[in-house]
Amino acid sequence: MIGMSNNKLKAMIMAAGVGSRLDPLTQTVPKPLVPVCNRPVIDILMQKLSDIGVCNIIANTYYLADQIIDYCKSNKYGIKFDYIKEKTLSGTAGGLKKCQYFFKKGETFLVLSADGLSDADLNAGLEIHRKSGAIATIGIKQIPKEEVSHFGVVVTDKDGYISEFQEKPSISAAKSNFINTGIYIFNYEIFNFIPENTFYDFAKNVFPELLKSHKINTFEIKDYWTDIGTLDQYKQSMHDLFENRCYFEHEPIITTENGSYISSSYIRNKVNFIGHNSIGENCRIGKNVTIINSIIWDNVIIGDNVIIENSVIASGSVINRDIKNEIIGSNQIQQKPVKTINEKLLIF
Repeated sequence: MIGMSNNKLKAMIMAAGVGSRLDPLTQTVPKPLVPVCNRPVIDILMQKLSDIGVCNIIANTYYLADQIIDYCKSNKYGIKFDYIKEKTLSGTAGGLKKCQYFFKKGETFLVLSADGLSDADLNAGLEIHRKSGAIATIGIKQIPKEEVSHFGVVVTDKDGYISEFQEKPSISAAKSNFINTGIYIFNYEIFNFIPENTFYDFAKNVFPELLKSHKINTFEIKDYWTDIGTLDQYKQSMHDLFENRCYFEHEPIITTENGSYISSSYIRNKVNFIGHNSIGENCRIGKNVTIINSIIWDNVIIGDNVIIENSVIASGSVINRDIKNEIIGSNQIQQKPVKTINEKLLIF
């Protein structure tokens, strides 16, 4: 632990997003509850916050809010969970403003995205922030230059204070390859820069205004960081765990002749696992099934002789055909196509 006690440290989790880029997975499940190796991403985040002494968390919710609230209120980390339900989306900063009542004057607190997956040393960030005297400190991550056009780029001076923001610049225009991770440490004074009842964003509204009169500090995240904001990033997060790029508690990884898997289900039949795979709870997998680099959620039924490859299958689905490079939403039934009379005649 750092010098100052964290036993009263609070955090806000930004959990209001619709998660449209994860469609169809998020048609029935909010993005914070999307599982990474059978654990909702917000559960992983809450444990990491608990590990550094956070006992009080608030979240702004909007899309499928009740699912998030029900899950987080019954958490196993001893965290007191509070929440607001937004009737209309109000932006990243606007959502924090609605949670102002949760924090006290003089407090330092964390704000994190519910879809973030990171091994960031938050204690180190808190220490840097407290020593700097800045109102805001942003976690930044160095990435390959060719990827900067997908992120908000942060330009810093020699002391680590921000001198400029660039929102998704072209590779040639980028002045830095450090990006904003959406991990924030704020003093209570941050609320002075966010108007009430206004759609307001940190990157577009708050930080440029704050930069005019106050220093914004940074702390570099040298450990693993990603978010599950897109289907590709979501699928990659599973591989990152299997390949020891990131760490969080999970069920044992079982190694097979051709690959490995994590499973919350009892697998009765022999399955040919190739690459990295995760299987949720109460799944039933038939005979002679091959699963390759795929994510299968809870209560999925897979028929005999089926091949699942590089795909994600959400909870409650029934799969009786081969699936390759597909994303199957919840409660879908996928059957082998029935041959027409004409097609049957062509066989003879």
